[in-house]
Amino acid sequence: MARQGGMHLGSYALFMVALFQWGFLGLAILDPVDFLALQSIRKSLHDLPGSNFLASWDFTSDPCNFAGVYCESDRVVALNLGDPRAGSPGLTGRIDSAIGKLSALVELSIVPGRIYGSLPASISQLKGLRFLAISRNFVSGNIPATLGELRRLKTLDLSYNQLTGGIPHSIGTLPELTNVILCHNHLSGSVPPFRSQVLTRLDLKHNALSGSLAPNSLPASLQSLSLSWNQLTGPVDKLLYRLNKLNYLDLSLNQFTGPIPGRLFSFAITNLQLERNLFSGPVQPANQVTIPTVDLSHNRLSGHISPMFSTVQNLYLNNNQFSGKVPASFVNRLLSASIRILYLQHNYLTGIEINPTAEIPLRSSICLQYNCMVPPVQTACPLKAGKEKIRPAAQCNEWKG
Repeated sequence: MARQGGMHLGSYALFMVALFQWGFLGLAILDPVDFLALQSIRKSLHDLPGSNFLASWDFTSDPCNFAGVYCESDRVVALNLGDPRAGSPGLTGRIDSAIGKLSALVELSIVPGRIYGSLPASISQLKGLRFLAISRNFVSGNIPATLGELRRLKTLDLSYNQLTGGIPHSIGTLPELTNVILCHNHLSGSVPPFRSQVLTRLDLKHNALSGSLAPNSLPASLQSLSLSWNQLTGPVDKLLYRLNKLNYLDLSLNQFTGPIPGRLFSFAITNLQLERNLFSGPVQPANQVTIPTVDLSHNRLSGHISPMFSTVQNLYLNNNQFSGKVPASFVNRLLSASIRILYLQHNYLTGIEINPTAEIPLRSSICLQYNCMVPPVQTACPLKAGKEKIRPAAQCNEWKG
């Protein structure tokens, strides 16, 4: 088709019609490059059944009044594609490379739907972009390394997609990042160092990431760190020692090794998930632990159970190598219902001072089976604890020896 000034005649004619109408109505005239970019974006997207988000995208009217389009002067500065209300069906189609022509764009988001195909590399042309969120769709392919050119980016959310390949190291160099959410994809390779000193949330759970984390690979500004359901290895004690602003930590279902630093338990964390790793050695908090939920189960932790854990409401220490007697402070708090869950099964514990006739509050639950003692109280244990009540004497003797 013939072109005029770099645009198709059909698009040009439509733009001129719109231009006349906007002038007649006294409206600001949208930059023609932005106008044409929005046209291309519209052609590549469709409403899913039940959605009418794109119904307002009539290019004979002012595009700045389109649903999800926000302008300043004659430029598009924010593009929020799809109905944000909960339960909305969202959109389907691909993200057109013309998105990179919206050079004044500061915010780009697409609500959950069925957007497929890869992220266009042209997104890296949006030098002023601060917010990029395309989650819960079917976006596939690699994360473009050129996203590292978005030096003003603060939030990157590409979670719940079908992305593969590694996390580009260039993303870790972005200086203003505050939120990185790449969970529930198929990403592999190592976790790159993140250099932003204002990064507060890093969520990489449910991927196939591997390798170890260097002690200085993450900034001390982190408040929420989730790396669960990966294949990460190596020690993290020196790294965790530095992250004293954490209020949420989930490293579960990896292959992390080495000790858990006692200092970690003094952080203002609300939920500590370190289960199903290869952590080893004793665990010695310096003070009473005030974290409501602590899960250290399914590791290789050993030594005596610290009485400092008796102030935890939900404590999972099962499937480790703890030995000795359970501190009396646990019994007192259990009987007063201050402890809700106390799972100590599958260890090498040798005793607990509790009256066999003591009534465990209905709100509380304790499991002691498969240790080196006869459980003095019979309580309901989770099904995964198995049916055996006592660990074989040979195993207990071998552990003592």
